[in-house]
Amino acid sequence: MRYALLIYEDEKYYEEATPEDWEKAMVAHNAFSAEAAERDMNAGGDALQPTVAAKTVRFVDGQPNLVTDGPYAETKEQLGGFYILSCKDADEAIEMARKLPVFTGSVEVRPIMEFD
Repeated sequence: MRYALLIYEDEKYYEEATPEDWEKAMVAHNAFSAEAAERDMNAGGDALQPTVAAKTVRFVDGQPNLVTDGPYAETKEQLGGFYILSCKDADEAIEMARKLPVFTGSVEVRPIMEFD
């Protein structure tokens, strides 16, 4: 089964990060991706631009109604990136989520719907 590992962190951490902090994070993410590939989990994913670069399209009665800047909700943590992994079960997905280099937030582990 495929799982999305959705990484939520406070964007301020990365706004204030030093080049050394960035290097540490990239090394850790590369190691995570290498382990997932080694375990044949078909790791995919990406980092996202900050929320100031985002737009939200609101729908009313199934029709696009309004485009606004940024995410819809005010939160302390923002979706900053994600991985898609093929895991044998939720326990294995949670095991991998615990290994992510998240410094200020959380990782949501969500099964992906499979359509025939």
